[in-house]
Amino acid sequence: MTKTKNLFISLLLAAAVLPAALFANGSHDANTEKASAESQTLNIAVFEGGYGPDYWNEIVAAYEEANPGVTVNMQISPRIGDIIRPQIVSGSVPDFISMNDNDQSGLIAAMIKEKTLLDITDAFDQKAWDSDMTLKDQILDGILESSKASPYGDGKIYLAPFNSSPMGMVYNKTLFEKKGWDVPVTWNDFFALGAKAKAEGYSLFTYAGIYPGYLESFLYPAIASTVGLDDFQKIMDYEEGSFANSDVEAVLANIRKIAEDGYLLPGTVALNHTQSQTDMMNDKALFIPNGVWIENEMADAPRSEGFRFGMTPAPVMKKNDPRYIMTSVEQFSIPAAAKNPELAKDFLRFLYSDQSIKLFAEKANGIYAVKGANELVKGIVSDGVYDMFSAYEGAVSMVVGWSALPKGSRVSINDEMFNPVSAIMNLNASAEDWAAGVEKAFAQIRADKN
Repeated sequence: MTKTKNLFISLLLAAAVLPAALFANGSHDANTEKASAESQTLNIAVFEGGYGPDYWNEIVAAYEEANPGVTVNMQISPRIGDIIRPQIVSGSVPDFISMNDNDQSGLIAAMIKEKTLLDITDAFDQKAWDSDMTLKDQILDGILESSKASPYGDGKIYLAPFNSSPMGMVYNKTLFEKKGWDVPVTWNDFFALGAKAKAEGYSLFTYAGIYPGYLESFLYPAIASTVGLDDFQKIMDYEEGSFANSDVEAVLANIRKIAEDGYLLPGTVALNHTQSQTDMMNDKALFIPNGVWIENEMADAPRSEGFRFGMTPAPVMKKNDPRYIMTSVEQFSIPAAAKNPELAKDFLRFLYSDQSIKLFAEKANGIYAVKGANELVKGIVSDGVYDMFSAYEGAVSMVVGWSALPKGSRVSINDEMFNPVSAIMNLNASAEDWAAGVEKAFAQIRADKN
């Protein structure tokens, strides 16, 4: 480990949690908050992804307006993890972070591993910004209990959910209607459609080749439908033999078959996310694994005439197998070394207000992970987003999150899971090779616990 990395971890480990003041009971009292928030500065860091910056610019301004005397300094960038990492090393720690645990920079994953995120359970026990229910009761069922919010399985919340949306195979509904094609349910259906499409000059599948982690919304539901949720959780817990077995390898072999049988869009492994998404939207490939943010992210991209977004779950082995749709849950967190943790918690509460939920729908075409948000934003989000939300019909939502890595472990589980994909799609590795590599990583994680 380099000297810089050692310093980074040392600073994170040395972070002391500041004393926590209790929130006032009841709904948000603007006068009380204004008085207590005078001349305070909140430093936030935001990942700018497919939802763009407009929502964040406006919600920051709205929070400042609701709290005279508070200044919010925001850094927002598609590379925010790489930007704030050296700042954290130098001791300049943001008060609030909007970035996922599977971000390419690995920053949040490292902070989870080193236990340098603040326990924010108390924030969820307080009343919501604009209602009498607790913040905890506002959140969609099952999320706060998952490892996406409670990574250590101890019932304590360290990451707060942001938006919630389905992730699956995105396709052009207009093309399917024009061709009279049925959306495939089983792998046999999927490959039969691939043969039809190939005969007419279409590729069946593409993905963000240089960012293979996008395949998670295809891979994980396909495995879950084959092995069941209990055995899928064993994978998330790094259990021996949970990945290198005949059931999982059958799914991996089908993913390899996409390339093996000539159904993968040529050149896919060298494409980034926007390039592959543009190719799908121009009918070069029928499906791409993605989430509902694709509509906003690609708002100005060229597309085939009459293009309409649709989404369907990953294929299943047998027609009656349960179908799962992966639910994307992006995350907020507060570093343990934040200088203004209570102000950061107050900002978090504000983000779950009706004003914020509607603004996110208006400016980012997204939906918060809050009960009733769908109805609250009806008529605000686009028809395309609502059409993609129909992927939940006949499918079961699943929230995917790895168990926290042991402190000091150097394994990057997302790298170990998805880096082999290029070799698989180039036909330079087998399904068994892929499974064996993941099992090797699991073994190292288990060894790191001892």
